[in-house]
Amino acid sequence: MDAERWILVVDDDKHHREMLGEALGRAGFRVDLAAGGEEAIEKGGRREYDAVFSDIKMAPLSGMDVLKAFRKTALETPVVLLTAFGSVDTAIQAMKQGAFDYLGKPVNLDELVLTAARAVEHRRLIRENRHLRLAHSERVRAASIVGQSRRMVEVFKLIGKVASSRATVLIEGESGTGKELVARAIHDNSARAAHPFVAVNCSAIPDTLIESELFGHVKGAFTGADAFRRGLLEESNGGTCFLDEVGDLSPAGQAKLLRALQEREIRRVGSNEMVPVDLRVIAASRRNLQQSVKAGHFREDLLYRLNTVTIMLPPLRERSEDIPLLAEFFLARYGAEKTIPVTGLAPEAMQALLRYSWPGNVRELEHVIERAVALANHAVLAIDDLPPEVVDEKTEIPADSLEGAETLDALKRDHVLAVLESAKGDKEQAARLLGVSKRTIYRLIDRYGLAKSTSTPPGEPLDKSIP
Repeated sequence: MDAERWILVVDDDKHHREMLGEALGRAGFRVDLAAGGEEAIEKGGRREYDAVFSDIKMAPLSGMDVLKAFRKTALETPVVLLTAFGSVDTAIQAMKQGAFDYLGKPVNLDELVLTAARAVEHRRLIRENRHLRLAHSERVRAASIVGQSRRMVEVFKLIGKVASSRATVLIEGESGTGKELVARAIHDNSARAAHPFVAVNCSAIPDTLIESELFGHVKGAFTGADAFRRGLLEESNGGTCFLDEVGDLSPAGQAKLLRALQEREIRRVGSNEMVPVDLRVIAASRRNLQQSVKAGHFREDLLYRLNTVTIMLPPLRERSEDIPLLAEFFLARYGAEKTIPVTGLAPEAMQALLRYSWPGNVRELEHVIERAVALANHAVLAIDDLPPEVVDEKTEIPADSLEGAETLDALKRDHVLAVLESAKGDKEQAARLLGVSKRTIYRLIDRYGLAKSTSTPPGEPLDKSIP
């Protein structure tokens, strides 16, 4: 039995509560005793219990009051009610109020231990299922790490190498480059994948609350602390804690975090008890933390603790060859949800995406595609479906360039060549981007004499014959 599985026994009969506590203790549980409902609720505000066994007939607060209090402040904690004055009506009422089980007094001690084991397992499964649901939704988003550029391939290799280790990882990159997705990918491919992945946005936590958010608090620790709360580091126990924008932590927050990482234990606000934590830390920052250290804004010893391995994520403007892949990925994600599915991008729209500098990086590209799909009522996104900031003046074709057939033909040739180059000579991908068949792309290559003008993958010349 896990020594950290805590059970609270509540009974105003001293002899009976001590007997129950002794039986549960012999079975391997950690046990707290409370002489009444008020004490039980107070203890529940200072510790998280895996199960509560409470007598019903107590004054001034009954077992039903205890049940209601725990259902309000610790919904996942199973409560088992005990009484010598039991009746069918009382049992039904207790179960309707959310009791896990109902035992009559005198309690059969073997039945007590079996019920305790079931209650503890029930709570574990609730927490595990909640974690798995969250993990599944995040894994779907983690699939957004799409790229074939050299720099992203290097990132993928590094993720593969570091995932199986215990090393602390620091991810640096501009906002929107996918730092949390990389952290999730590392976690999902590690030995901790079955355990929690908890993301902490350090920039969003006020300095006055950083200690409570990271380490938790007990009831009454400060104004507004109405119930016991586990901190985010404790929630990460067994798994991975992702500290996003760690460079935004205040000096006080950095000091407290450093101590927790060094000691591998935390102390909840308002408590004297030290709680051991086993977690892997992955940190991220849009700032260059080395420069922040030199400027005196970040602790050097904390940086050493965080950057055993550093992963640099390139901005989207430096890997523009990944834009077509990302656009297609987001189009597939959001386009299928429409009554009229949106399945493609017009060549002019794709060229606008390729020309734009993407200050918001991949996140901005996703939002642009999502917005365009939401507003479109046709299957292929046109350039007019994109927001004005993406469609700049360079995207428009000057009117005087359309004066003669020869000029227009030259424009078509240049456009086909640009798409082929963006696709790295991959004719199937180029055909998809242009909205034409593979046979047509070969004809265009032949028509405009592009066989030797575009780099292609080794062993795949542009002018190979059509099967």
